[in-house]
Amino acid sequence: LRRHKGEKTLIGFAAPVEGVEGKDPKTLFAELMRKGFIRVRVKGKLHDLSAGDAPAMPKRIKEVEVVVDRLVLKPGERARLVDSLETSFREGEGDAWVEVEGKGKETLSRRLRCFECSMDIEKPTPILFSFNHPVGACPECKGFGNILKYDLERVVPDRGLSLSGGAIEPWTKPSHRWWYEDLEKCATACRIDLNKPFKDLSKREEKLVFEGTGEFGGIDSFFDYLEAKKYKLHIRVFLHKYKAQFPCLACGGTRLKKSALGVRVGGLNIAEVSNMTIDGARKFFHGLKLTPFERELSKEAMKQLCLKLDFLVQTGLGYITLDRLTRTLSGGEAQRAALSSQLASALSGVLYILDEPSIGLHPRDIEMLIQQMKKLSLRGNTVVVVEHDPSVLKASEHIIELGPGAGTRGGRLVYSGPTDTFLENANTLTSDYLRGRKAIHTPRWRRKAGRGRANSLFIKGASGNNLKELDVRIPLKTLTCVTGVSGSGKSTLVVDTLYNALAGRFGLKAAKPLPHKAVEGAALLEGVKLINQEPIGKTPRSNPITYIGGFDEIRRLFAGLPGAVSGGLTTGNFSFNVPGGRCDACKGEGVEKLEMYFLPDVYISCGNCGGKRYKPRVLEVKYHGKNIHDVLRMTFDDAAVFLPPLPGLDNRVSIMREVGLGYLTLGQPATTLSGGEAQRLKIARELISTGPRDMLYILDEPTTGLHMDDTKKLLSVLGRLVDSGNTVLIIEHNLELIKTADHVIDLGPEGGDGGGTLVTSGTPEKVASIKTSHTGRHLKTMLG
Repeated sequence: LRRHKGEKTLIGFAAPVEGVEGKDPKTLFAELMRKGFIRVRVKGKLHDLSAGDAPAMPKRIKEVEVVVDRLVLKPGERARLVDSLETSFREGEGDAWVEVEGKGKETLSRRLRCFECSMDIEKPTPILFSFNHPVGACPECKGFGNILKYDLERVVPDRGLSLSGGAIEPWTKPSHRWWYEDLEKCATACRIDLNKPFKDLSKREEKLVFEGTGEFGGIDSFFDYLEAKKYKLHIRVFLHKYKAQFPCLACGGTRLKKSALGVRVGGLNIAEVSNMTIDGARKFFHGLKLTPFERELSKEAMKQLCLKLDFLVQTGLGYITLDRLTRTLSGGEAQRAALSSQLASALSGVLYILDEPSIGLHPRDIEMLIQQMKKLSLRGNTVVVVEHDPSVLKASEHIIELGPGAGTRGGRLVYSGPTDTFLENANTLTSDYLRGRKAIHTPRWRRKAGRGRANSLFIKGASGNNLKELDVRIPLKTLTCVTGVSGSGKSTLVVDTLYNALAGRFGLKAAKPLPHKAVEGAALLEGVKLINQEPIGKTPRSNPITYIGGFDEIRRLFAGLPGAVSGGLTTGNFSFNVPGGRCDACKGEGVEKLEMYFLPDVYISCGNCGGKRYKPRVLEVKYHGKNIHDVLRMTFDDAAVFLPPLPGLDNRVSIMREVGLGYLTLGQPATTLSGGEAQRLKIARELISTGPRDMLYILDEPTTGLHMDDTKKLLSVLGRLVDSGNTVLIIEHNLELIKTADHVIDLGPEGGDGGGTLVTSGTPEKVASIKTSHTGRHLKTMLG
């Protein structure tokens, strides 16, 4: 190919001929000539078929290109150029070669194909990039990103034990002990030291233990043997104990198949973009360089994408990665994400109802949340917020307060009107706290936080998630708060690292702790408990009085009444958990469950007992005119007055009232309790129990859903736990609680990658003096 007169370029079109290897050249070229082709290229050399030089070609050929056309670029040749290219694609089955003089040969394909690795890619569709659809999901892990495999740390939980001492945990079970006995018989011949700690076994010995020999089966054979019996439920349960999630090797944890990962925008595939923080993704898409054609094609998609990312950043979620699992989001983070979506839709005339959006938010983040809610209202929308946070209340335009108390003492409208009037003249419990007539006072003295090793718990080298080799000291027998902006690493440090590490030490069921070097001082503790807001029960049969252990006394009271004695009724007949006196239709639940399949289950009152749980003969027994069903419907406040002094009940009822749960009914179904109520109920049970001292209690945002007056009661209860010789460690954003703490550990300074470091630690006054602490800045105002 050559340049003509230095102005016009000669272009050659060629098509690869498939399946030529092993074919007779004469036959092959005859077929091509019948199609009208007169020129081919073999090993870079052009041959004219009509010149009869086919016999001179090699007898065996592997690659042939049909030269479809050669033309000089000039005006009027567009139709010929297009026709030749179409012919090349047709004869090359989607592939073609175009050679431009002076620029070399270029491969074109109608298929999405990488010519360097010969990988074909599917035509991009939206579902190709979804790991929730079989089209895009990795075929190995089914879109989960992890696969279950046997975990050495679970099979050999203590590597300090010897094989004879039970290092291989599943072989310590009586039904599988014979696997170890087989190993024991062959240990001498195989030169395996059964008395050596497992961690000191040589690679040869460890390999034999796992892979076995012809004389005994190893650990691998043991699990293969049980895998064949997985049709039995107890075998599946047993095997699950020794499995853990590991990243899928096929997709590298991206959850997508290779064809989806082969598509790149700005040099990154969708998994790499999803691994970015929201703030990082926003900068990436705003700075994306596109051709005019690409910009026009993606205009609407880019507009919506950038708009939503902007709103997510504005609501303070810039630190969250795009691929973060929604179940790991706090309630406040989930609400802010939904709020951002609504802001991006730019709707007007809509009623938005938000249920405590400040949950899990630092005071700095609440300021951003308030601004976003105001933007919604300025667009002509109505925003109704159920909230306790003082800053949100003061930023509102209208306040509706219900009360005056909780439970049966509530349900009345005590104020409705402008916020300004509410703050100046209202006579309600909330306004009393906002105006300062009632307050949670800063303590006059704080418990001294011991500094020695005999008085502290140390976490060293914590590096899970965004933590940066963190060393933290937690003084024992104090009320300590862990603070910081949302995403700074509080839950990662306290729950995912510290609690999980201590739970394993004390034999509690917990997940594997995140990476850390050591937890020192655990020997000073008698145990650890995580008091979270998980429900106390999953069925309507669970209720407060049975949870705190006071129902036995009530049953004994009724069983001792004359009506019960004459009717032959015992304490067992007054239990709705065992057959006898309970309703046989609903089995003591008082309700019947209707399965709705694709909708949440519905509970209706039992048609047999009318929701009273018991048989008629049990309900006939009454104490001062009330049967056991009537007593279960009483609140703890009413029960304190109605029931006689009972040794095992008085203290329980008194503590329930102290923690602010006096309005709950004794038999209220656990499924109807809020997260805050469930958490306070757990605290009440701890106060009731005569458990050991030196316990570590961990609470994750216990003020969630609490009014300021309830927070005051909670502080009194937590103080009792500490004064009993225990340590209380709280993850908290509520400044009223933080200012009463003995010790504060502030993480940050920001969320995500900008967090994970220790900003400061010490008394609330010390934290308030640190200018780089967001918590300190707001705490300074609280402390005056």
